[in-house]
Amino acid sequence: MSETDVDVLVVGAGPVGLTAAAELCRRGVDCRVVDRLTERMPYAKAVGVQPRTLEIWAAMGVLRRALDAAVPMSGQLMYVNGEQAARLELTLPPDIPYGFAALPQYETERVLAEHLAGLGTRVERGTELLSFAQDPERVTARLRNASGTEREVTARYLVGCDGAHSVVRKGLGLSFEGDAFPEEYMLGDVEVDWDMPRGYGVRSLHQTDDGSTDDLLVCIPLPGRNRYRMSMLVPPELSAAGTGAGGTADDGVTHGLEAGRAPELHHIQAVLDRLSPQRTTASALRWSSVFRISHRIVDRYADGRVMVAGDAAHIHPPTGAQGMNTGIQDAYNLAWKLALAVGGEASEGLVASYDAERRPVGEEVVGRTVRHARAGFEADPNDVSTIIRREAQLLVGYPDSPIVSPDGGSSPAPGERVPDCGGLERDVMTFPLRLFDVLDGARHTVLLYADADAQTPELAACATAAREAAHGKVDVYAVLAPGTRWTAREVPPPVLRDASGEFRDAYGAFGGEAFVVRPDGYLGLRGAAAQAARVSDHLRLTFA
Repeated sequence: MSETDVDVLVVGAGPVGLTAAAELCRRGVDCRVVDRLTERMPYAKAVGVQPRTLEIWAAMGVLRRALDAAVPMSGQLMYVNGEQAARLELTLPPDIPYGFAALPQYETERVLAEHLAGLGTRVERGTELLSFAQDPERVTARLRNASGTEREVTARYLVGCDGAHSVVRKGLGLSFEGDAFPEEYMLGDVEVDWDMPRGYGVRSLHQTDDGSTDDLLVCIPLPGRNRYRMSMLVPPELSAAGTGAGGTADDGVTHGLEAGRAPELHHIQAVLDRLSPQRTTASALRWSSVFRISHRIVDRYADGRVMVAGDAAHIHPPTGAQGMNTGIQDAYNLAWKLALAVGGEASEGLVASYDAERRPVGEEVVGRTVRHARAGFEADPNDVSTIIRREAQLLVGYPDSPIVSPDGGSSPAPGERVPDCGGLERDVMTFPLRLFDVLDGARHTVLLYADADAQTPELAACATAAREAAHGKVDVYAVLAPGTRWTAREVPPPVLRDASGEFRDAYGAFGGEAFVVRPDGYLGLRGAAAQAARVSDHLRLTFA
């Protein structure tokens, strides 16, 4: 490998780029983050935070700060032609540790940027990527800073998190197939004086006799007293047709906020007068904008040493608050793989698994959000519980991944998100642990379950094989059923006691079974610990 200036260059300091950079830095990777904007934008663009994202933030160590700034999302109230048509409660089973939250994007970016700074890396603002080229060993990027000075930077990898009009995507020559919705919308961050239930979104429609929607109001709660981010259709005087303003960027992608056509308070009040469930007055307009929506996805998420994530890879309607959350999962999936590659410990196909795992997820999200935008959640054939779990991004999985070892057995199956469970006891600690307290997202974890003393020698051999296959970069725990003792001659790995059987029940575990959990909280393998060679072979799909 030839000399480079930095291990990874991340372009874009939104939630996706900040997540990628923070997770790389947490693993000791030398990382730079650049963003062409000179300061963080004060816009509540992405607001909804899904339970899966909260799990990720807990593993990253930013959950407390995020929750301090967030408000809970309890559900949504649906109105049609002035009458309440539905009330959706965002309730999840007790095995899910977190619910839904609302956090304006500027707060999400603040929390993540402060976390990144604590890891020793600050965003280089006012720095724009002009172009790049790659060869088999490195990427050479040309940057321009706020003073206009241009310079070249070499990196081992380049990650484009630079949004819908991504310079990285264009530089790779990726296709970005899809289309734009004809409707124009406006956003406003305002206070209202109604007494609607706290923590509930409001969706109010006017439908014509043929069932089509010709007027729309969507209100998402924000931190603050009766403050909401409201979206609605653009009135004629603000439309591109009415003003002559263009809505499509020079790359042909029509998506996101537009400059020059900011709605005023009276525009928002007019919609509230027509559609609000209660008579109310809007005030304290913090910001507003007109925006357009497209649905597009790239033909591949990576090419050589360059990857795209978030809006640079997929854009779609904001239905169900899937966009930012999906992008954060892109970054979380990619970062641990790049870290192993930078350290020279990755298998040949590890980095390529990013595209294999995340592009199908992007395709599904784009297709689903387009269907919901056109027909509503009401047209979804699934039961409410499944819809909520899917919108919470708890059903995302990688069953066909090249680095997952399928077994056709019980759930959780390889490729699925691992569940949390409580009731675990550990020496010295006087209170029970949850499993997610142990899975910190930094490394692979092997959980070895025993419900009889005689199984522990096989568990000990499996632990040794796992450590050798992963070059020591794996945490191993023995999970012992009540009354089970470690009888193997080898010193036991750290022991968790499944005092109440919650681990056994959540994992459908049988005595002598091994579970390999990836850093991103997905199950890579489950199988008999006696098959230590199978555990080793599985880990070699990831480790060189």
